[in-house]
Amino acid sequence: MPELTPDSSLELLFNPELIPEQVKKELPTELHIRPLARTDYHRAHIPLLTVLTQAPDPGLAGYQATFDALLTCPNTYYTLVIVSKETDQIVGVGCVFIERKFLRNLGKVGHIEDIAVSKTMQGKKLGLRIIQALTGISETIGCYKTILNCSDENVPFYKKCGYEKKENEMAKYNTNPIAPDRTSTPKL
Repeated sequence: MPELTPDSSLELLFNPELIPEQVKKELPTELHIRPLARTDYHRAHIPLLTVLTQAPDPGLAGYQATFDALLTCPNTYYTLVIVSKETDQIVGVGCVFIERKFLRNLGKVGHIEDIAVSKTMQGKKLGLRIIQALTGISETIGCYKTILNCSDENVPFYKKCGYEKKENEMAKYNTNPIAPDRTSTPKL
């Protein structure tokens, strides 16, 4: 059995003390929740994200460059992971990022994104624990609301997590994000 790397020896994305103690207590003993680490490329972070959508392997250098870029925006990105103590592999992940506003007395909004749980670990309330932890972080740092987008089929899950359906989401996808075609955006 691999030995779980102590948080103190990892380069973490944010202070682990922001993760609510109650969430830590409610996890099964064979699991550990902590902030994303610079070394999590080796713990199957990217392959886990494929339960959501395409997640091509960026390679170690690309992964670490993105991690380093997130570090340059302190108090903005809070990606956390659930790690199996037995395998030292990531079995759950989620992120809340903070948007600073000019309205609501210079308020902040937490946006939850990229919730993924390994197919072998689904049904163990790990998604709920991730949402609870991210919501707790958002509230602790003073966000006046925490929001997320989900498919219609996931609405019942998020309602169980304490969220309510509000308004609608609109999206426009860039068909070529590497070399965007500027002529494809309609003039308003």
